[in-house]
Amino acid sequence: MSWLQGPARGPLLYLVMALLLALVGVAQSWNVALAILNMCLVSAVMALGANIAWGYAGLMNVGLMGFAALGGLAVVLAAQPPVPEAWSAGGLRLLGTGAALVASVAAIALVRARLAKGRLRALATVAMVVGAYALVRFLFDPATDAIEAVDPAVTGYLGGLGLPSATGWLLGGLLAAGAAWLIGKVSLGLRSDYFAIATLGISEIVIAVLKNEDWLARGVKNVTGLPRPAPYEVDLQASAAFVERAQAWGLDPAEASGIVVKLCYAALFAAVLGVLLWLAERALNSPWGRMMRAIRDNEVAAEAMGKDVVKRRLQTFILGSAVVGIGGAMMVSFDGQFTPGAYQPLRFTFLIWVMVIVGGSGNNWGSVLGGFLIWFVWIEAEPVGRWLMDAATAWAPEGNAFAAHLQEGAAHMRMIFMGAILLLVLRFAPRGLMPEKVRR
Repeated sequence: MSWLQGPARGPLLYLVMALLLALVGVAQSWNVALAILNMCLVSAVMALGANIAWGYAGLMNVGLMGFAALGGLAVVLAAQPPVPEAWSAGGLRLLGTGAALVASVAAIALVRARLAKGRLRALATVAMVVGAYALVRFLFDPATDAIEAVDPAVTGYLGGLGLPSATGWLLGGLLAAGAAWLIGKVSLGLRSDYFAIATLGISEIVIAVLKNEDWLARGVKNVTGLPRPAPYEVDLQASAAFVERAQAWGLDPAEASGIVVKLCYAALFAAVLGVLLWLAERALNSPWGRMMRAIRDNEVAAEAMGKDVVKRRLQTFILGSAVVGIGGAMMVSFDGQFTPGAYQPLRFTFLIWVMVIVGGSGNNWGSVLGGFLIWFVWIEAEPVGRWLMDAATAWAPEGNAFAAHLQEGAAHMRMIFMGAILLLVLRFAPRGLMPEKVRR
């Protein structure tokens, strides 16, 4: 089995993954297989972002869902049409609130720069912060109340810019990168375990804001019907030429339209993943990447060599978070809706970290493979579990309580499968299925 450790290992593992997806297409349906493929591509992007922070710099970012949520918000802000009534009701006042906030921060920074350290500067800072808070609340509350009162069952928010949906992916990366810069400036001086806790807490704050600020993206009322970067199934089914071609292939037009739309998404997602993976590999193999691995492996020695450890870690944290934000934007575009209540930081952050660990932290190709494999198992564990339970209880008469209990528990088989995969990989391949290449 030594050939499994050679250069053929990666292609072989990817081939096995492709065969598993093809098996789903044959056994279930190609629509299901392509839906899984698209979410595998999105998961691979998020796992790649997590690997950039952890595999390059050793930063444990447990706030991944916060950055993914910001990516989803970016799609709303970019793609949704603006709501003129909401802008008329409170949009200008909200912009004035933003201007007042920026001016207040600038004034506080100026006063602190002019005054020497001491009691006077502290008192002046406190007084200005309190005054700025009162001013912002005075402007902000009436503006948001007026916006949220505009047809709240349908809108109740400002809307977006009405741009193509794919522009939200770029905006999602920029929005996540900006948030990462702010978080990193505050948190990167903390020890690694405290940094992880801080990112988790900030992620919870971001999601709480998205849930409660209806003027921004409708909160828990959700934004549905987002514009898509792919054609709609109903438009394809309304095309006589498409229906004729589908029937010539022996396909039902409804099924064929779903396959074509999902193939369009797969092509777009694969292109984005390919570009990000290429850039990540270039960065990893560059002098900057070698420096980051040196900082990760021996921070004290790297600092002694004159490297600015905090600055370099901030760069890596920003890059990794931006990639996660792009993945979050892609997921919302594929779903066609933004649902802040669906972002569960602990549950799905754990899932992404399992992808990185199983695939191989420090190896970009391994993280992508982990994204594919873990999401595939996450989705297919339930139908496979039901099949196993049906086979195990085939002997039982109808209405048997024990058999019914086993069949009801089939939905939880994904937890057993995930735990088993993680334990097996940690036991037999502790560095992941595609471990990081040691460069000497």
